[in-house]
Amino acid sequence: MGLVNNVFREEIVEKLRIGNLGIGHTRYSTSGISELQNCQPFVVETLHGKIAVAHNGELVNARHLRKKVMRHGVGLSSSSDSEVITQLLSLNPQEENDSPDWVARIKNLMNEAPTSYSLLIMHKDVIFAVRDPYGNRPLCVGRLVPVANFHTSGNGDADSETEGWVVSSESCSFQSIGAKYYCEVQPGEIVKISKRGVQSLAVVPRPKEDPPAFCIFEYVYFSRPDSIFEGQMVYTVRQRCGQQLAIESPVEADLVSTVPESATPAAIGYAQESRLPYVEVLCKNRYVGRTFIQPNTRLRQLGVAKKFGALTDNFAGKRIVIIDDSIVRGNTISPIIKLLKEAGAKEVHIRVASPPIRFPCYMGINIPTKEELIANKPEFENLADYIGATSVCYLSVEGLTSAVQKGIKSLQGKEMNNGLRNNNKSTAHCTACLTGKYPVELDW
Repeated sequence: MGLVNNVFREEIVEKLRIGNLGIGHTRYSTSGISELQNCQPFVVETLHGKIAVAHNGELVNARHLRKKVMRHGVGLSSSSDSEVITQLLSLNPQEENDSPDWVARIKNLMNEAPTSYSLLIMHKDVIFAVRDPYGNRPLCVGRLVPVANFHTSGNGDADSETEGWVVSSESCSFQSIGAKYYCEVQPGEIVKISKRGVQSLAVVPRPKEDPPAFCIFEYVYFSRPDSIFEGQMVYTVRQRCGQQLAIESPVEADLVSTVPESATPAAIGYAQESRLPYVEVLCKNRYVGRTFIQPNTRLRQLGVAKKFGALTDNFAGKRIVIIDDSIVRGNTISPIIKLLKEAGAKEVHIRVASPPIRFPCYMGINIPTKEELIANKPEFENLADYIGATSVCYLSVEGLTSAVQKGIKSLQGKEMNNGLRNNNKSTAHCTACLTGKYPVELDW
């Protein structure tokens, strides 16, 4: 339990047995409580040897599948839906012969569980990378290249100069280990990684020809800005969201800024479209973190002043537009507005580069209950007064989806030089936390 750099210290890593393949996982609780028995990967012994499974997401029909597994006489040792996935993969299909047909087992799982999951399944000398048919959670493949070739441009020829293959939820992780982005695992795709390289084995279709449902909040907030999804960089999408926000919600002001750092691309886009200067108004304290002095009552009362310093000379007596990526409970932005006003800001206008979050997520993101969300509270009707802002405006759902889809549509029709099947013809996304329209029926 704990952060990766606290748990996997250098002396621990040195003790790990060196092999030619492996999978790992970092997890925070969505389905299943936060305790050691729910940690991944899950490893079980089957008739055909051990399998290990790592899972990102949350099964929308986990309760039904838990009962199914237990009806087969299988006991479960955790509250995690990821263990249910592991046990379903371990069950022997009746039509299977002596050797395991892992593709058939994975297909059976995908037909039983529509969403939400990206999976890594390891068995002996093979790793399968799997993304659910709706593509709700991300998954991509990178290739390890010789250090001498790492700084050359482009992905290069995958059949030469490849030292190995890696899979991750986000492509930003590749660069730090000397790997290059190769491709995205498509919705419903089963990809096999072995000594022979990368092979696309099958694509499981969505039921009733439903559209895909990649989580739109991966673009808004969750992912690092240098990650690539659906052929476009997250930073660029956030910049377009800021531009669209300036079109929808202009304001008379002197400068545009942001709360460091997640909304910075949107703030730059807003400044470009509104032709206002982008100016930093807050300096983030880089020493605040787990190693910082434990807060006493006085430090807790200081609140946001512990995290940010006001760059007063940049904004005193001026009208500021602050761009935020999202407002969930409304607790974080209020002290920031107060800090800026006390430091001399004439006006503080809040512009949010995403629509109001009104509904919980049941597909792998731990969004608060409906009652906790500020957009569902009576205070939302007078939100500017409630948080102390001069004005507050959100990006529309239509504005967000158009900003996301603009880059995808420009790529359609072009060849995807990735060696894997590209079946992502639609540009639909999951906006359930904004609209309440979930891509599949929820099993409660």
